Parts: sequence; structure tokens; C-alpha cells
Amino acid sequence: MSSQAISPTQKLGLVDTSSPMKSLAFYGAIMAVFAFISTLHTEGEPYGAFSLLPVAMILFTALLTRKALEAIFAGIIGGLLILDPTSIFSSLGEISTKVMMDETIAWIILVCGLMGGLITMLERGGSVLSFGDFLANRVKTKRSTMVTTGILGMLVFIDDYLNSLAVSASMKNLTDRFKISREKLAFLVDSTAAPVCILVPVSTWAVYFAALLEENGAVAEGKGMSLYIEAIPYMAYGWAALLVVWLVAMGYLKDIGPMKEAEERAQKGQPIPDGIEQDGFDTSNMTKAKPIMGLLNFFLPMAVLVGASVYYEIDLLLGALVASLFTMVLYFAQRLLSFEQLVESMLDGFKVMLHPIAVVCAGFMVKEVNDQLGMTPYIIEAVTPYVTAELLPAVVFAVMAGIVFATGSSWGVFVVSLPIVIPMAITFNVSMPLMVGALLSASAFGSHSCFYSDSTVLSAQGSGCTPMQHALTQLPYALIGSVIAFISLLVLGYVVA
Repeated sequence: MSSQAISPTQKLGLVDTSSPMKSLAFYGAIMAVFAFISTLHTEGEPYGAFSLLPVAMILFTALLTRKALEAIFAGIIGGLLILDPTSIFSSLGEISTKVMMDETIAWIILVCGLMGGLITMLERGGSVLSFGDFLANRVKTKRSTMVTTGILGMLVFIDDYLNSLAVSASMKNLTDRFKISREKLAFLVDSTAAPVCILVPVSTWAVYFAALLEENGAVAEGKGMSLYIEAIPYMAYGWAALLVVWLVAMGYLKDIGPMKEAEERAQKGQPIPDGIEQDGFDTSNMTKAKPIMGLLNFFLPMAVLVGASVYYEIDLLLGALVASLFTMVLYFAQRLLSFEQLVESMLDGFKVMLHPIAVVCAGFMVKEVNDQLGMTPYIIEAVTPYVTAELLPAVVFAVMAGIVFATGSSWGVFVVSLPIVIPMAITFNVSMPLMVGALLSASAFGSHSCFYSDSTVLSAQGSGCTPMQHALTQLPYALIGSVIAFISLLVLGYVVA
């Protein structure tokens, strides 16, 4: 974008963010309002509608700046001002420490770093290129390239992180060749990440939610996975997302809005959007394996990754650790990369993942602020009086999808909401598999569409675009899927419930 380009905020006539003083005054005034709101709250009372303001601030800032991390921190600061403006720095320190000490965050940091290192080794060792050449000899059209991407996404069902990073890295060269924008690649990958993972009982999602259902009394101990499997036909958003991605890949559903602009740019010879840095590794002196060995060098680490993850009870962290060590030995033995280059690849992979990790960690901080404000219980309690047994699945999907979209936490938010939603389902005598299907649909939609969810951020990183570029181009298609899911659950509510 040139220096004379008009920013989104200038288009809306709100504030010129190119002027530091005007921008500071504008956001300072908003934060002052948030601090004033804190004086209206009575200690011990719920925050009510005020609990929605930090999320509104995040969405507002994201649309104006097109930057995810800055928008999230704006929402965090706004939420802390509402809670207590006099202790904002200590509160920020406490939340940061709490999030960084969380086992889930530690797991995410290590998984993302190891996956980034593994993929960097595959790229620098020439394996990704070998896989791309293999596909290039068999995939001859733009449509078949997109269909192949979707099929690979469905095959890598064990975890959405693995899907988001591995499939995108594997397909980048081929999609570039057929002038498919990186934003569309990210959409194809992300649409087969969480939406597919919820539909397969052998995935990290299934293991996590099956245990959560048992803990919250939805089913007897030891029966969580059985209930999960019964709910798969009712996971409407997963099926709808697959339908939409198939329609897009086949060309039946045309490019919409920002995606149309991205595809027009790609057709002009620029599939990679502005502002994306490429790997500066010098490949001119790289030792190249023979074609068959090059393919094995790609498939063997992937097979070890999946096999080790399954062996360790669907733990992608241990799978990535085993696969990384295996790949280092495999490549060193063939002299594809020196030991120094292998270590550098791992470190560079970690570095590349720092921004996505920061966005995900900030998203967890948002969830912590929202929990303190009581946003999730407020929204659920606000809609409960208007719900009937027939409407409950569709309403729960809509409400929980909105909450997950707002918080970016597709897993964590259900720890708070399930103790409320499950008793509601029992009270209304609604089919529990249908209810679980609605909840998992909401979780998949939130993970798919939120611009700072882990799935969105990692799909963008793996594909080579920013989270906001990916989120804005993907959102129209996610909304189409959500409408299909809502209508399906509405009908099922009258038929099944």
C-alpha cells in the first residue's frame, strides 16, 4: 500500500491514525469513558451489559486498524479500566502471569514452536518442494488444486493445529503456481481444520470435549466418547462448513467481498499479499534428494508426527517433539542440512511463530477479563427467558457461537458455559446428542471465524497472510455456513427435541 493510501479509519471519517497525536487523543477519550464506567458499578453486583464493552472495543479497533494484536490489547486495557482503573498495571501483570503460567498456554507455545521448526526443516530440506512437484505432475487446474487442498485438510483430522500448519505449508507452492491467493489458501485450510476435527472422534477436540461432558454431568463417567459419537450427525456447522468449502473449491460459490479483491490481485501475478516476509534461507547450495527420496523425506516425518501423537493419546506436543527429532536425524544422515542448519531451522521456526503465539496468548487474556466481568453468564441468562425446548439447540448455537467468536476461546469458554447449558438441556428435556451437536457447532464456528482464535491465526501464518486478511476474506463464507447450521438446528429442534 502506498503512503498516499486511505486507511480504514479515514474512510469511515472517525480518526486519522496516521497522526499519532490525533490517534492518541481518540483512543484516550474512549479509555476515559471506560474508566468512568467503572464508577457506575456497585461492588458485588454483576457488570451486566458493561461486560460486552471490551469485546466491542476489540472488534471496533480491529476493523479500523486491520491489526489483531493491537486490537486485542485495546480490549484488554478497556476491560481492566472497567474492573478497576486504579490498579490497571498490577491487574495487567497478574493476568499476564496467570495466562503465561497456564498449562494450556505452555502447551500451545511448545506445540506451535515445534510445529514451526518442523515445517521450516521440511521446507529447507527440500521435502515440501518435492511434495509440491509430485502434486504438480498430477494436479493440472486451479479447481483441482483447491479440491486437493480441501481433501488434504480432511485427511489431516487429528488436530486443527496440525491441519492449519502442515496443509498450508504443503500447498503454498502449488496454489501460487495457479495464482490462488494466500487468503483463499488460508480459507480452504481453516475450513477443514476445526470443522473437520469435531466430526472425527479420533481428534484432540473429541478427547477434550468427551472429558468435559463427563465432568459436567451430561453423561455418566466413561460414556463421554459415546455421547460425542452420537452427537456427530447433529454437528451442523461442521457439515455446513465442508459443504461451503466444497462449493468454493468447485467454483459454484463465487468470490465474495474481500476474497474477490484478493483473488483479483492473485490473478495479476501477486498471490502473496503486501507486508508478508518470506524465508530468507539460501537454497542455492542445498543438497537435493532424488524425487522418490524427497517424497519419503516429506511423508515419513508426517507419518511419525501422526503416529506418535496417536501413540501418546492424541498429544500433538509429544508427537511434534518425536517428529522433530526424527526429522533432524533423517536429514542429517542424508546430509540435506548440517546440524547447525537443522538447529537454526528449529529456532527460526520458533521465531516465525512468535507473533501467532502472542495473538493466541492475548486472546486468553481477553477471556480472563471477560470471565471477571461475567460476560458469558450475562449473555446466557439474558436469552434464557425467551427460550423453548424446540428453540434451545438453535439459540444455544447462536449465543455460544457469538461468545466464542468474541472471546476467541473455542475450548476455554465451555468450562464456564457447560455448567449452565447442560442443566438447561436436562430441564427442557432436550435430546443431549442434539445439544452437544449445537455446542460443538458453536465452538467450531467461533474457532473458524474469530480473527484472533488459534485456528485462524495459525492458518494465516501457515498460508502466508495476516490474521486480519484471512479473517476478513473468510468471514462471509463462515457466515453462510453459520446460517445453514442455525436453520438446520432450528428444524432439528422441532423434529428431534
